Amino acid sequence: MTHPYFAPTSPRVFAHRGLVGAGDDHAPNTFAAFAAAHAAGVDYIESDCHLTADGVAVLFHDDTLASITGDPRRVDEVTAREMEHQLAGLGGLVTLEQAFDAFPRMRFNIDVKAEAAAVPAGRNIAEHAERTLVTSFSDKRRRTALRAALPARPATSAGKETMVRLAAAAALRAEGWAKRVLDGVDALQIPVRQGPVPVLTPRLLEYAHRAGAEVHVWTINDPAEMRRLVTMGADGIVTDRADVALDALAE
Repeated sequence: MTHPYFAPTSPRVFAHRGLVGAGDDHAPNTFAAFAAAHAAGVDYIESDCHLTADGVAVLFHDDTLASITGDPRRVDEVTAREMEHQLAGLGGLVTLEQAFDAFPRMRFNIDVKAEAAAVPAGRNIAEHAERTLVTSFSDKRRRTALRAALPARPATSAGKETMVRLAAAAALRAEGWAKRVLDGVDALQIPVRQGPVPVLTPRLLEYAHRAGAEVHVWTINDPAEMRRLVTMGADGIVTDRADVALDALAE
């Protein structure tokens, strides 16, 4: 059965770290960025999860605060209160718990960035499993978060190890193997290519769809490319400009 996360019709537009760059000056992964995505009419927000020094699951991309606030410390070396203070003028810190509470109709795509964040994130997600997709480049982190969410079952997308196995199965035209690789996986979130190597191929799309998994492509900001990928069969577009994507894919 299709997970409730995918109930709205596709193509899906994922606001990559919220919506930034539409004539504003807030930082990504902040309350203001999420509010801007919500105001634009987005149903899905993609974000990233770390754990602070005092054990709070926060939505933040980098390991350190350097690129956003200039503070060279790691997220796990500062408290949530310190992060809140530093981000106050940049759009506002959002914890994972606050995101669910503040945006009760929004669906979240949560990328677990740190091992320490996996269990706390999974526990936060458990109450909102029907509107959460759990992902990570690390399949180990992803599975840890999913176990922490039990008995609830959020949707989930494949990590790097799973994707490598799937790519091998597609290259060998081993559809049965591909289906086994995708057992328990609801979506693939992939780039069009990795360096010179194509990742999104017609065969990979075909195998994913036959296994019941959606394919979401990142990070696409050009309207023509968005339309091309959806025409090719992609089920979702992860983009920095969700407002542009909504217009482009409505045409």
